[in-house]
Amino acid sequence: MALHSRLHALSVIHDQGIMPLFYHQDAELGKEVLRACYAAGGRLLEFTNRGDFAHETFRELNVFARKELPDMVMGVGSINDAATAALYLQLGASFIVSASLREDVALVCNRRKVPYLPGCATLTEIGRAEELGCEIVKLFPGSVYGPEFIKSVRGPQPWTSIMPTGGVTTEIDNLKGWFSAGAVCVGLGSQLIGKSVLSDRDFSGLTDNVREALRVAKELRS
Repeated sequence: MALHSRLHALSVIHDQGIMPLFYHQDAELGKEVLRACYAAGGRLLEFTNRGDFAHETFRELNVFARKELPDMVMGVGSINDAATAALYLQLGASFIVSASLREDVALVCNRRKVPYLPGCATLTEIGRAEELGCEIVKLFPGSVYGPEFIKSVRGPQPWTSIMPTGGVTTEIDNLKGWFSAGAVCVGLGSQLIGKSVLSDRDFSGLTDNVREALRVAKELRS
């Protein structure tokens, strides 16, 4: 089961404002990524369900985090069906993310009191997700919709919490656009944990990048 409660996981997502997205089949490399993010003050990470035996890698990383980085809230993204969601929940995922709205996944997550962040692109989808108990919805791909979409949605629905992913960069102007529009958090994948970081094993550089992204996010939202 999840180490962190539903309320705590949602609180960390809201407070941190930056959700690093990461996948690599090498669990040892993944542990270094977790250490680097943690050293920067990061307490949130989405492991992307990608590649064969990805769940085995996640299990090893989550066991490691529980022992060495106990405040790290680890979730899993790219979940497209209830069975896969249940598998990762059994491995201790603290939240589940998908690219589209999957009602079967929402039901499984609700039964286990774990946050579900579904991908939504219309007001109808957002409304249905909220009816299913989703506190935060994912806007994907963010580059297609842009900050104006979030601003327009939150006009009539100021209670709606949206996390854009895709099209988000670490540049100040880019982050400012999203947060000014009302994004509660942004998902950052290769823009934050890039291929060069992994190939060069530049974990100190990753720590610097994550620390700066968190600083900028906090400043822009204050």
